[in-house]
Amino acid sequence: MFIETICILNGEVQNIEAHKKRMQETASNFKFNAPELPDIEALLTDGLRESKIKCRVCYHNDIISISFEKYIPRNILSLKLINIFPDYSFKFSNRKVINDLQKLKDGCDDILIVRNGLITDTSYSNVVFRKDNDFFTPNFPLLNGTKRQKLLENKVVKEAEISVDNVKQYDRVWLINALLDIEDNVSLSVNQIFE
Repeated sequence: MFIETICILNGEVQNIEAHKKRMQETASNFKFNAPELPDIEALLTDGLRESKIKCRVCYHNDIISISFEKYIPRNILSLKLINIFPDYSFKFSNRKVINDLQKLKDGCDDILIVRNGLITDTSYSNVVFRKDNDFFTPNFPLLNGTKRQKLLENKVVKEAEISVDNVKQYDRVWLINALLDIEDNVSLSVNQIFE
């Protein structure tokens, strides 16, 4: 089973075409037909038409479930570098590998996953680093998130090889996902990244 996490902002579904595209790519890779997404805005009750809402779509051959909840960003003040080799190229609903990695965060608020010496993602987001007022995202993320892809397409960020060895060349890191943009400022100093 796979998931799409979609942002609904004040009653409007955000970046839906990117989510549909990722569903198609996932289905193609795993040899099944992607289901049609229903009109998500039509499913919203009045209480879901205000503020930022997290819509979670579970699917395989069919839509299995759609759930909604008010989105509250996590307060991330520290990241723990974790060297591991998970494959998370597709957004599976079973997050056991990621959840097991979370147990290694050693008092930090989240993990920053490292594969072959290169920075990838946190447990729930892609990352964007700042250097000299330019923004960069790792060129080999675990999951090519829809927000990351949109920021690349709009030339807000560039890809770069960000490693454990050169991460301190940057001054700040932002966490981004379908519900978090750079402007939401969920960020921290790179000095708060611990080995």
